[in-house]
Amino acid sequence: MNSLTTILSIFTVLGQIGIIVGIISLFFKNSAGWPNLLLRLTDEYALLIIFIVSLTGLLLSLYYSDFIGLLPCTLCWWQRIFLYPQVILSGVALWRNDRSILLYSLWLSAIGAIIAGYQSLLQYGLTSSLPCAAGATAVSCSKVYFMEFGYITLPLMAFTAFLITGTTAGLAYYRRKTK
Repeated sequence: MNSLTTILSIFTVLGQIGIIVGIISLFFKNSAGWPNLLLRLTDEYALLIIFIVSLTGLLLSLYYSDFIGLLPCTLCWWQRIFLYPQVILSGVALWRNDRSILLYSLWLSAIGAIIAGYQSLLQYGLTSSLPCAAGATAVSCSKVYFMEFGYITLPLMAFTAFLITGTTAGLAYYRRKTK
């Protein structure tokens, strides 16, 4: 698990950098340089990006829980509820070249990011305002299975995946509305 976790953590950091660059590009969208190119490429490949990120999240969540044995907590299940449909929606949309799902993906990602963000804060010990029961049959949502680079945990990986899909959908939707 260690080398897989390290590789995924590197991709998580790269995804976080990509999110920041994508958001910054909005402020320079009228320039002729890289921000405009980045927005155009994001728009062109939005469905593919959303499909790949959501499919990777689906496969890895199942791998970690079913093969590695890291049992999902209640918040993990809620995150899966908002991630798994995106695989089907974006896959069909990609196949049909139907961009109408961008707004749906944006909302699913936003709700999933809120849940994953809360769980990340819970694991860092920065909040405990909402209870996350860990009885005899439930896994504690605050249980940290690993922490790479001093801050990357499973919920933070999910948070980053939701931000990638949400930012991609948002940028593509915004670009289409402002054309």
